[in-house]
Amino acid sequence: MSSDYEYSDEEIDDVFDDDEMDYQDDNGDDGMDMDDFKVVPKTTRKAYELEYDSLAQAAIEKLMEQDVEHIHGILGVDSGAAGLLLRHMSWNKERLIEKYMDNANKMLVAAGAIQPEPEVTRPSRRPTRKVTKRSPSPPKTAGPFVCSICFDDSSDLTPLALDCGHAACSGCWEAYITSKVRDEAEHTCRCMAEGCGLVAPDSFVRAAVDDEIYARFQELLVRHFVGCTPHLKFCPYPSCTNTVSCPAAASKVSLSTVVPTVSCGARGLASDPSLSQSQELVRQATGKEHKFCFGCMIDSDHRPVVCAVAALWLKKCRDDSETANWIKSNTKECPKCQSTIEKNGGCNHMTCKKCKHEFCWVCMGPWSEHGTAWYSCNRYDEKGGVDARDTQSKSRASLERYLHYYNRWANHEQSAKLALDMFAKTEKKMEEMQITSTLTWIEVQFMKKAVEELDKCRTTLKWTYAMAYYLAKGNQKDLYEDNQRDLERAVEDLSELLESPIEPENIPSLRQKVTDKTVYVQKRNQIVLEDTADGFLEGRWQWNATVDGFDEVGEA
Repeated sequence: MSSDYEYSDEEIDDVFDDDEMDYQDDNGDDGMDMDDFKVVPKTTRKAYELEYDSLAQAAIEKLMEQDVEHIHGILGVDSGAAGLLLRHMSWNKERLIEKYMDNANKMLVAAGAIQPEPEVTRPSRRPTRKVTKRSPSPPKTAGPFVCSICFDDSSDLTPLALDCGHAACSGCWEAYITSKVRDEAEHTCRCMAEGCGLVAPDSFVRAAVDDEIYARFQELLVRHFVGCTPHLKFCPYPSCTNTVSCPAAASKVSLSTVVPTVSCGARGLASDPSLSQSQELVRQATGKEHKFCFGCMIDSDHRPVVCAVAALWLKKCRDDSETANWIKSNTKECPKCQSTIEKNGGCNHMTCKKCKHEFCWVCMGPWSEHGTAWYSCNRYDEKGGVDARDTQSKSRASLERYLHYYNRWANHEQSAKLALDMFAKTEKKMEEMQITSTLTWIEVQFMKKAVEELDKCRTTLKWTYAMAYYLAKGNQKDLYEDNQRDLERAVEDLSELLESPIEPENIPSLRQKVTDKTVYVQKRNQIVLEDTADGFLEGRWQWNATVDGFDEVGEA
């Protein structure tokens, strides 16, 4: 029995790429050496894809060391001072060099690398009173070291001091830096002496604290570096320390034409009980890296809609704007006192409880003018009057339009949240296939790949409805919705296939159908993403609401 969609072996291999699937046999060992079967990645990048790199913390520390060495070589300062200068200037090397060349001493003082030079007192031209000179106090004799913080004078104390010479015992320094790093999450540790602005360099911190606190200190430095570098961003997944570098998304201008979806590249992250997002469930089930948007605060893949439109949609779903729409659709305001009134009977003769004004619910005119001919208010005033029923119907139509797109958006979001159950059911079916047929564990992986592709497409479909809500009517929107419809139909067909019962005699046929439709679904998903991305680059999309970075058009 043939499938509705048949593809060549090359197209199927493109979807079922071996380097994206981690197979294990029943004993937990690798079923085969997948490196022998890896397909050489294509160099052509799709319109909706951006080039990015996933970097571990060690790689970020290496970048920081390179910047420090760069400043050390150009300015001639030691590495400790170079690091303090870079942190003071938020790791902007060009700006640092420019300001250092203008006034080196001022920059070093501001960064906490050196003490300010004492001010030279100029002689005053005004007459001064004669001051009786007192004999200077005798210098203090050298004695045992006394800590200026805890006033301990034990003989076994180890004094530590920065270049300023304000010494304190090693215990006080350790407690001070530990509190700064662990409790305050602060990487700038100034001298403990009052009024002293020197900052402890990395070498001093390393000597003063233990390995755990210094590791935390290094992590804070990395976070400061990443936060100051536009093309770097931390993975928002809990417990993940990877950083993503995406230079193409560093400019806010590019965010109006591309959706910078990236992944951290880390696998096997620990789960977070407080995280209830569907992406976390799917990532844990599939062992894949965490995907997120580099350009905004949305912690998920929101392609094909750009960041500004996605944020606008989420805000609309969160706030009470639809409560106001319901009020507009079901209530009216008293023509006299503007009190909100809800009709609770069939009679159109309304009396405001607040001001006792009597009016007609249909035309909102005074009831005294109706008499026995109140039904004449069904006529539209051709002279430019506004029918109250028309205003209410527009409000109701606006609400129904919003609910149309929201219900479909929420439906796909709910389906994504149930992805974990789908993965669990699919694994059971894969085991059943092994028992009732001659297929191996490697050969039944087509089911897992189908579920993964299904989840990706549901995420795409979810956000297509958010974009469709803001698209203005026209040919472009019609074509967009045609692609949306084809993808949704393909997704439902594949979902129905995956949920069908397993019958031993139909396993070969089911495998062929699922494989072909998985390829078809992926192709339809690519068409939607590519066409939408091309539309942003070409400026084809017209909007029915004001979105940051886009032109305002009329209401759809």
